[in-house]
Amino acid sequence: MTVSEAAGRLRVGRAPVRRRRPPLPLLGGGAVVALWVVVALAWPRLVPYAPDAQLPQDRFLGPSGAHWLGTDQFGRDVLSRMLAGSRPVMEVAPAATALAVVVGTAVGLTVGARGGWLDEVVMRLVDAIAVFPAIIAAVLFVALLGHSVTVVLVVIAVTFVPLVARSVRAATLVEREKPYVEAARLRGEPGWSLLLREILPNVRGTVLVEATSRLGDAVFAAATLSFLGLGQPPGSPEWGSSINDNRVWLENAPWTVLSPALAIASLVVGVALVADSVRSRSDISGSGKEESAV
Repeated sequence: MTVSEAAGRLRVGRAPVRRRRPPLPLLGGGAVVALWVVVALAWPRLVPYAPDAQLPQDRFLGPSGAHWLGTDQFGRDVLSRMLAGSRPVMEVAPAATALAVVVGTAVGLTVGARGGWLDEVVMRLVDAIAVFPAIIAAVLFVALLGHSVTVVLVVIAVTFVPLVARSVRAATLVEREKPYVEAARLRGEPGWSLLLREILPNVRGTVLVEATSRLGDAVFAAATLSFLGLGQPPGSPEWGSSINDNRVWLENAPWTVLSPALAIASLVVGVALVADSVRSRSDISGSGKEESAV
């Protein structure tokens, strides 16, 4: 048998290696999110008009070549305000999500690994926070601190911390019973090392799923609080505030409301597609680890 024949047989017997391509929902959702990130960073160079420029003679103009998305009751360009309004949303939502994920992951890891009375006390407190209405919390914070981005950020983060903590705790309860954790205990690793070096890397899939899922919720929550007048100050181009300012003109000038509403919907759907793709890939990788362990 020649070398070429032997190589040919090896190639025939070997299963072809296929590269996993990112699924279309992940690509589509990621493209939408990336687009809004770019807009939020570069909107001063993208807007055709100043977002706050008022032109009374151009009130309620429909979409045209001069104003692609029309104008509002003050003659302000709707497209410019929609692009500028992406900045507050993209500042608040990721920051609130990051804060909620960090705090919730720390709480879930700690109580899940320790168990006992600490787990009972902390989880009862988490349950109490989870059932407290976010709108009432927002009203209380606004009454104490006034309208500010910090208020919206804190309210959203506090609302999402219990959800993240529950998921991470559940994953930690599963991981702490596995042999590698027991081996680490027998080696005498300290508690912080057990959490950060052993358990955390194995629950990172849960943390990533929570982060992507809560990001879409944070976008919608930030817009909702602004719509209710609990977030950005009146007159802000932020999407929720724009909808609230123009909702009375929905029948006469629907473009003033539909434009920011579609912006919110596109970003929420884009993040949701990314989150679903991350969740499905985490489930696949998790099942693959279980099969390989068996």
